Formats: sequence, structure tokens, C-alpha cells
Amino acid sequence: MAAAVLACCGMIQYRQQRMTAEIAQKVIRFHVRANSDAQEDQNLKLKVRDAIGAYMQPKLSGICDIEDSRRVIQEYLPQIRETAEDVVAQEGYTYDVEASLAVTDFPQKTYGDYTFPAGRYEALEVVIGAGGGHNWWCVMYPNLCFFNSAYEVVDDQAKESLQRALTPEEYESLMEGKDYKIRFALAERVMELFER
Repeated sequence: MAAAVLACCGMIQYRQQRMTAEIAQKVIRFHVRANSDAQEDQNLKLKVRDAIGAYMQPKLSGICDIEDSRRVIQEYLPQIRETAEDVVAQEGYTYDVEASLAVTDFPQKTYGDYTFPAGRYEALEVVIGAGGGHNWWCVMYPNLCFFNSAYEVVDDQAKESLQRALTPEEYESLMEGKDYKIRFALAERVMELFER
């Protein structure tokens, strides 16, 4: 019985890792790192996020391909950085700002009905000052970031865009991603009972 539970756990973990790697190749995240956890720095992070979102939304509108999205982001990196620097200066700070397209680690994150697993994703990464505070992130391609000001509600247009970018299996895995922790916790509990 213990061997069966271990095999099941291994299959679930392998499936999750494979699915994460496949999804990561088809999305570009957006990551804003605050200078610190001070409330002022956290508020500044959100203002920078909003300004970049407003700037990039029309540029990414209608893009249906990750390569085109990557090209547009790279093309506008200097303007993205300048947009963030303008917000920082307007708010009375002198922090440096870095903007790059990089591969970075992300924790598991839920956007509306979708749970993206933890893993390494390509991202537009904006670092304010020391970049030592809590971060904010979303999915820039397909565009789940800028459809509304709530940043947490995925509308029908964003859902359709996500469905076009992913296979049906990958899309479904985002809907069931919240269940992985429960499955692993259950498997761990079963193993504890066998070890007694």
C-alpha cells in the first residue's frame, strides 16, 4: 500500500513539474519588486505597477503570440524603466529603477480562477531601489494583468487569450492547481500512518 501511495505521489509530482515547465514556456509574467516592506515603498510599488500597466496595455493589445509579446517588451524596456523612474521621482523618491526581461522564480499564485504553479518563468522584472520588499506579479502574456484596475479579476477576453496560448490539458491544470497542496497533504498523512 505504501509503495502505491509513493508511486501516486511521484506521478502527481512529475505531472506537475512537466506541466509547469510547459506552461512557463508559453507565458511571460510581470514582476515588480518594491524597495522595502515599508508602507510607503509598498504604495510606490503599486503606483509603478499601475503606470507601467497603463503604458503597456495598448502596446500589447491584440498580440496573440509570445514571440511578438517578447519583442514588444524588449523594444520598450527603456520606456518602461523611464515610466517607473518618473513615478518614483513624482512621489519624491530617488530610488534607482531596473527593468529587464529575465527568467526568475515565482511562487504559486492565483489570478481569479487560475492557479499558476511555482516555478521559473520569463518575466518583465522591474526592481525599485534595493528590491528588498514584498513583490507584486501577474501574467503579462497572455494578458491577465491589465484588463481592469482590480488586477485580480480575469475577464472573458483574458480567459480566451489564455485558452489560445495553452493546450487544453495545460489550461485545465491551472484550474485544478489549487488541489495539489491538498493531494500532497493527504499523501503525506497516509505515509505517516504507515510509518507508525
